Amino acid sequence: MFRHTKLLQFEAKPEKPDPVFAHKLQELIGGAFGEMSVTMQYLFQGWNCRMEGKYKDLLMDTATEEIGHVEMLATMVARLLEGAPATATAESAKDPVMAAVLGGMDPQQAIVAGGGALPADSNGYPWNGKYIVASGNLLADFRANVAAEAQGRLQTARLYNMTDDPGVKAMLKFNLARDTVHQKQWLAAIEELKADGLEDEIVPNALLDEEDQTHNKTIWHLSDGPDGAKGASWTTGAGLEYLMDPEPLGGPGTAPKPDPALYGTYAPLQDAKGTAKGKAKELKNKLT
Repeated sequence: MFRHTKLLQFEAKPEKPDPVFAHKLQELIGGAFGEMSVTMQYLFQGWNCRMEGKYKDLLMDTATEEIGHVEMLATMVARLLEGAPATATAESAKDPVMAAVLGGMDPQQAIVAGGGALPADSNGYPWNGKYIVASGNLLADFRANVAAEAQGRLQTARLYNMTDDPGVKAMLKFNLARDTVHQKQWLAAIEELKADGLEDEIVPNALLDEEDQTHNKTIWHLSDGPDGAKGASWTTGAGLEYLMDPEPLGGPGTAPKPDPALYGTYAPLQDAKGTAKGKAKELKNKLT
């Protein structure tokens, strides 16, 4: 059961309308790392959690807070659009670069939403459920949550520097603070999962004896120069070895002969030089 409290978690009042910034602010609502994404991510992680108790409560508490963040941002967008698309839009688009890139407010905010927010990003692309991660493995999910909060805070910080409106900045300061808390809580929850013996470093903590034991301790050096191997924390510190001159282990990545009814262009290929099959044929040709 969810209950709606008719007060915002934090105030969302701009000093004056700004349809261009309302357009930008859509990213924090319906972007890949926006509040709709973390809301749905945490909700589905919570609903899929197989254990009642502290971890499920943490997920559901945070998810419910994020619903409130969507409401705050939607309210701010509507207030930033007050008076648009008339004089405020024309004033905002006087800068030629901004006019060329944005053309003022998002037309759909007026045409579709009636001067309000949309479940879309700053390009008007609709929010997509594919943005969320809810795997059922709490360690994998909490790591994804840290990344989501980091990306969301990064975008909020960038938007904070794109406005001079005191009211907008006050709300964004609150959002930045909550993103800080959420990063810290997921990082702490990761450590508690390990301390509780529920998960370990590797996800999933299974099949470790069955995986290829030759290739579970090497980093393939595939960039020019020696710099990668200088990372002590992921080489000696992690018990990994930099393989400085790795060789391909498989044959050519050639697709099979196409179905004739599909009319794909096709010609038989010679065996690639350097492969086991190619070397065997080369040797056979030399002997004959």
